[in-house]
Amino acid sequence: MKKVLVCKEKDKLETRVALIPDDIKKLSALGFSFKVVSGAGVKSGFSDDAYKAAGAEIVADEKTAYSDSEIVVRILKPETAAGLKEDTLHISYLDPFNEKDLLNEFAKNKIQALSLEMIPRTTLAQKMDVQSSQTSLAGYVAVLNAAAHLPKILPMMVTPAGTINPARVFIIGVGVAGLQAIATAKRLGARVDAFDTRPVVEEQVKSLGASFVKIDLGEMGQTAQGYAKELTPEQIAKQKEAQAKVCEKSNIVITTAKVFGRKAPRLIEKNVLDRMMPGSVVVDMAVSTGGNVEGSKFGENVVTENGVTIMSGDLLERQVPYDASKMLSGNISAFLQHFYNKESKEFEVKLEDEIMKGCLLTKGGQIIHERFKNN
Repeated sequence: MKKVLVCKEKDKLETRVALIPDDIKKLSALGFSFKVVSGAGVKSGFSDDAYKAAGAEIVADEKTAYSDSEIVVRILKPETAAGLKEDTLHISYLDPFNEKDLLNEFAKNKIQALSLEMIPRTTLAQKMDVQSSQTSLAGYVAVLNAAAHLPKILPMMVTPAGTINPARVFIIGVGVAGLQAIATAKRLGARVDAFDTRPVVEEQVKSLGASFVKIDLGEMGQTAQGYAKELTPEQIAKQKEAQAKVCEKSNIVITTAKVFGRKAPRLIEKNVLDRMMPGSVVVDMAVSTGGNVEGSKFGENVVTENGVTIMSGDLLERQVPYDASKMLSGNISAFLQHFYNKESKEFEVKLEDEIMKGCLLTKGGQIIHERFKNN
C-alpha cells in the first residue's frame, strides 16, 4: 500500500492542501508514488508544476484516480465514500462524533477510514498531531484579527502628545491556541491576562510574560489526551462571574474553550458583553462547535448594541494557508513514514499500534473504534 492520491478540497472556504511538494518528494524517495488533483495546492501557494517537479502525477479528477489509489488523502471529510475501492485507506478530518452516517458508509463499502483529529495526543504521536499544529496558527491569527479591528494600538507608547497605555488582552483557555495567542499578544506589546480550568498551566502562562487569573473552582484537572475536564454547572457559574470582572476591563477577549467531542461551553453571555467597553473585541474560537460567546456566528462579525464586536474565530488557520498546509503536510507525512516498512516498501495498517488504534475508525466492513462502534 503505497499509491497515494492527494485530493483537491471541494469546500470553497478551504484554502489548505493535505500534502505539499517538499513532503511528496521526501516520501517518493522512500517508495511512495503520488497523484495530485490539478489545482489542489493553488490556494496555498503550491502550483501543479511544483508537484510535478516533486515527482507527482497531476490528474484532472479524483474519482477517475480512485481506482488506482491505495491511500486517499484530503483535509475535510468527503460527502460520500462512493467511488473509493475496497480496502482503500482514507485519511482526513472526519468529525466522527457528528458523522454516524458517513462512518457507516465507509464501513459498508469496506473502506479503512482514518480520522486525523483522533490521532492520540501522545509524545510518540506529537509530530502527527494536526490539532496542535493547526490551532497554534489559529491562536496567532486570532490576535492579529482582533488587533486589526480594535480602535486602539496594542503596545504602550510615550510620545510628546501624551502616553498611550497598552491594550489589555484576556485569553480564556490555555491550550495550544491560547498559548500562541498569549505569546503573540505579548510580542505586540499588550498587557495579557489568561485563565484556564487546569491549574497546571499557570507556570506556562507566566513563562510567556502574562498574568494567570486564579479562580478557585475546586478539584480540576485534564483528560489523558490533555484536554480540560468538563465543568459542573456550579463551577461554570463561578467561572463566568470571575471572568466577567476581567472582561470588563479588557480591550480584547479571546475564548479558546472546546471540549473534545462535545458542544463548546458557553462562557460569555450577553450580560457580560453589556458590561464591556465600547470598541472592545471578542474572538470566539469555538464558534463552530456551539460557541463560547452568546451571539457569535460562524464566518461573521457581530456588533452588539453597546459597540462590542464578536468575531468568528474558528478555522483561522485558513488565513495562513501556506504555513498551515506546510504543518499539516508535515503531520500527515510523519504518520505515513511511521507505518512505512522500509524492507517491504509498503505502508502497513498495524492495528496493534496505539497510534493506529486511536485513529482508525473502520476496517473490514465494520466500525472498529471502541468509541464509535456502538453509536
